[in-house]
Parts: sequence; C-alpha cells; structure tokens
Amino acid sequence: MKEEIPKKMKAIIQKETSGALYIEYVDIPPIGKGEVLVKMERSPINPSDLSMLKGSYAEKPKYPLIPGIEGSGTVVKAGKGLIPKIRFGKRVSCTSTHGKGGSWAEYMVTSAMNVIPIGNKIDFNQAASLIVNPLTANAFIDIAKSGNHKCIMNNAAAGALGKMLQRLADKEKINLINIVRDDDQINSLKKIGAKNILNSSRINYLKDLKIIMEEMKPTLIFDAVGGEQTKYLVEYSPFGSIIMPYSNLSENNSTFDPRLILQMDKKIIGFFLGNYTSKQNIFKLIKSTKKIQKYINQELSTDIANVIHPKDINNALELYISNMSSGKILIDFTTTENSNK
Repeated sequence: MKEEIPKKMKAIIQKETSGALYIEYVDIPPIGKGEVLVKMERSPINPSDLSMLKGSYAEKPKYPLIPGIEGSGTVVKAGKGLIPKIRFGKRVSCTSTHGKGGSWAEYMVTSAMNVIPIGNKIDFNQAASLIVNPLTANAFIDIAKSGNHKCIMNNAAAGALGKMLQRLADKEKINLINIVRDDDQINSLKKIGAKNILNSSRINYLKDLKIIMEEMKPTLIFDAVGGEQTKYLVEYSPFGSIIMPYSNLSENNSTFDPRLILQMDKKIIGFFLGNYTSKQNIFKLIKSTKKIQKYINQELSTDIANVIHPKDINNALELYISNMSSGKILIDFTTTENSNK
C-alpha cells in the first residue's frame, strides 16, 4: 500500500547566516527526474553542518535554509528513471542535493545516486552517519595505499572520523599518527588501540611533533584544523610529503614559508568528499559502499551520544560544539522521541 505523502513537512529552518534555528512547516519540494523523496528517520550534526550554518562554505547558502548533509530514512516516492524506481521502498542512508533542501526535515528530495540501501541489518541510527565519515575514512586509506604511504598523520583525531581512520589503518597495517587537543581524547583513542598520539595543547607539542615526524616520517598528512597547525605540519613534515586539508576547524587562515613547498618537494592538495567521489567510477563507488556496509557495525561504527527531538536543536548544537569528540547527536524525525529504530 502506497504511503500518503502530505503537502507540507516539519523542517528545521535557518533564516540568516549564523542565525538561530526554528521549526516551521514548509512545502515538500517537487521531485524531479532521477530523484527520490526520502522520509527521514535520523540525521546527525556534523562539523560540515556547522560550517554551513556559519556561512563559511565557499558556496554561500540561500535562505531560508534547511540544513543537514546526511541522514537515514525510507524512500517513499520515486521520480522518473531506473535508479529511482530501484530505490523505491528501500531503507536507505542518504546525502542531500544542493538546492533541494537538507536532511534536517521530515522529508528530503535528493538524487537517487545519493542514497545507499541499507537492508535490515543496519539500524537507522548507524545508517544516519554511514556516508560522510565512513566514505571519507575509506577514501583516506585508498589514497594512502595508492600512493604507497607507509605512515600517515591526522589531526582532530578523536572524533568519529578519526576513530574510523584508526581502525581502518590498523586493519590495513598502515602506521597512523594522531593529533588531539587534550588527555581525555588521548585516552579515548588508546581504548581503540591507537599508539602514536600527540596532544597539541601541551607545552612541548612542537618538539614532540618534530621528533615524531623525523622518526616515523609520515608522508601523507590529513589536516582538519588549518590555521597555525597547518604551518607546523608543512614545516616539520618529511621531504616529498603531501599535506591534505579537509576542513578548517580553527576558522583561521594558514601562513607558511613557500620555500618549504618549492625546495622540499611538498604538496598541498585539498580533499572534499563530493569532488573525490565524482571522480571515481561507478564500480569503485559500489565497492566502497559495500565495504562500508560490511564494516559499519565494526571498524566504521559511530559512537552516538544522544538522540534528540527537532525542537531541541539549538541546545543540541551548543552541546555538540562543546564536546564534538564525545559522539554524534542525532535528530529524530519520527513521532516517537529518542527511539532506537
């Protein structure tokens, strides 16, 4: 029996850059060719969502804005095309499509290529974060393997992505150096088997960074922090290293001596998941998504701190920002609050 779809939906709305969030009833966007309508169950708060709310993405959002990069739910309507028809009725993990509204709503229209069927073995909580972080961690490992990098480094390493990367690096026998901000984060990484961890808040951090760079020689460095930290990663990294920025959590610009790039054969190459996946052939993407589904309850599992009702979003944002490494906060768009479907 076909589900009756309302004309309007409840959505979290932002009306201006860095503005507060409101719950409003809005029209469900029309569905086009190659698209599907997903009835949302869960959606996480991600660092990329924070960037969008602050208007710090290179491409500025249009207001009013429905935020949300990814989530989980069920495809309840299919547009024209083979892939939408195949996806109809499936439980899925999904990402938003630019210009169609985000995942922080009861319904989301997105490209059928942006949804991954999850079957019945993965719950909606884990499926909500199945795409962005797991695909990124998997991409980092693929980049390391294809470039024959024996040792890699990652900062902001105590979050969900950092823990996934540690588990995958262990599985692939790749040495990983983690950089975190405090001793509690060191302990959380040690619990999953991490051995090489630096605390950037310690007085002797730069000395420790230089020593570990010389001893372990990481030639691929993933940088989520930016600002001054990028300067030191460029300065202390070995000859021929690649520094790969994938976020700018510090929200500061980076300044460094360009001679280090010129004379030491170092490279700075940005990583943006959407750009990376767009360059992969469909068969490699299918292989990656199958790998993610296989490992989602193990190496690629996500720690969940809380599941909230949409009305609590502003308080939840403050809580998430204050302790981003404690686990994901999921927004529950079903009628039952804090369920574990």
